[in-house]
Amino acid sequence: MKIRLLLLTLCLSAAALSAQDYDWKADVMDGSRTGCTTPSKDNVSETLGHFEKGKYVAPNGRVFPRKSSVARTAKALLDAQPAMAVVKGVVGYSPKAMEKDYPESGLSNWFVDILMEKVEALAGRKVSVGVGNFGGIRIDMPQGDVTLDDLMSMFPFKNQLVYVVHRGSTIKAMLDQMAATRFQVLGGVRVVAEDGKIVSAEIDGQPIEDDKLYGVATNSFLLHGGDGLELAKDAVSLDLYDVDVIDIVLEHVKAETAAGRPIASEVDGRVIIR
Repeated sequence: MKIRLLLLTLCLSAAALSAQDYDWKADVMDGSRTGCTTPSKDNVSETLGHFEKGKYVAPNGRVFPRKSSVARTAKALLDAQPAMAVVKGVVGYSPKAMEKDYPESGLSNWFVDILMEKVEALAGRKVSVGVGNFGGIRIDMPQGDVTLDDLMSMFPFKNQLVYVVHRGSTIKAMLDQMAATRFQVLGGVRVVAEDGKIVSAEIDGQPIEDDKLYGVATNSFLLHGGDGLELAKDAVSLDLYDVDVIDIVLEHVKAETAAGRPIASEVDGRVIIR
């Protein structure tokens, strides 16, 4: 009976855990006991300390016995640093921090504009609209040096690029849905909404035509219900590419860095809620 009760308790605990939603964010190590700070690939000893004569010497000079919890934690972090060196490498520079503010932001605009450019190149056809999701951008862009780790944490999901052809009437229905619920990341369109309804919507500076066909760049997560969108529904055609979102972001950043250009973007009024 005790074994059965234990198994039931474990099953219920597992079920409760699986039902939870998880999230994560970047945080700063405060180093309250040790003086530790976040390391780059070139300053591990200065930021995480070192071991000397079997004891852990923290950056602030405090010494901890080898078997203490602090020393064991430090050893685990120090042992992981060689494998982390690649992702700690600097790949770009951002003159200012960019946050993913709603309903549009410099960061979300930067991302969806990259998405549109890369999908258009893959498809060899015009992309007029870009649709991403705020939930796919997990952390903000830091100010200063941007590492591979920053970008991988920003776009951690294995979502592939997609080119979809939609009629203007379908795109207008999508925008109506967003106005009534929540806008997602948009490119190529200019939308004004008020009281949960679209006041105006343009593509390439022109009102959307119901029967006109438009090329749409998006990702595979949004095809069948992700964040409430079903961009595969009523599609005239659809092409899925075996290219992940993070791949195109890295390609773009590395190319811009090689050309001497920083990571930069601005809010431009593409989504306005009155």
